[in-house]
Amino acid sequence: MSDQTRLAPGDTAPDFTLLSDEGTEVSLAGLLGEGRKVIVYFYPAAMTPGCTKQACDFTDSLDALQAAGYTVVGISKDAPAKLAKFRERDGLTITLLSDTDLATHKAYGAYGEKKLYGKLVQGVIRSTFVVGTDGRIELAQYNVKATGHVAKLRKDLGVATPA
Repeated sequence: MSDQTRLAPGDTAPDFTLLSDEGTEVSLAGLLGEGRKVIVYFYPAAMTPGCTKQACDFTDSLDALQAAGYTVVGISKDAPAKLAKFRERDGLTITLLSDTDLATHKAYGAYGEKKLYGKLVQGVIRSTFVVGTDGRIELAQYNVKATGHVAKLRKDLGVATPA
């Protein structure tokens, strides 16, 4: 694999300001300013089966995560208009952010070489990060699976399963 940057617990989370599916600017600093921890997850493409499953799992778990002090943001390279369609189509309640130039993906090590069907390609690496209220990475998970990931994350964070 390449020497792309990977974040680890204790690292300062790269700040970002990105457009949401609603066309508003959302920054990591602003979210942390609310005194909450932030779950930042990167996914390859809106409206694809795996990414839809993951976004729906986060939406289904949102109340439990928020009650435990977490805000959830999903980041992809899709434009805000496509993210708005994704939200509408699947009834998503999580915040969806657009990173069309991939700068935030790269800052988090969520874009680079990966294996796809046995071939080495450049692309989005499905990744999840938990950023503490101090702006430091508490959890960094790369190459996560779309299915079952949110349940595992809740378990890792000690957040009860939604009823």
